[in-house]
Amino acid sequence: MQELSILERIKLVEDIWDSIAADQASLPLTEEQKAELDRRLEAYSVDGNPGLPAAEVIENIRARL
Repeated sequence: MQELSILERIKLVEDIWDSIAADQASLPLTEEQKAELDRRLEAYSVDGNPGLPAAEVIENIRARL
C-alpha cells in the first residue's frame, strides 16, 4: 500500500466505499437498527417534522465555528 500516493489511496478507499454502498441490499440490518428505524418513523409520524436538508445543517454548523 505504501507504494501508492496518498491521493491514490484515497481514491482506492472511495472506490471500495462506493462498491459497498452499491451493494447495500446484501447488508442485513441488526434488530437494533430496525428498532431505531421504527422509532424514528414513529417520531416523524407524530410530529411530521421533516428536519432540515443536510447542506443547511452543515452551513449552520460552519456559521457557528
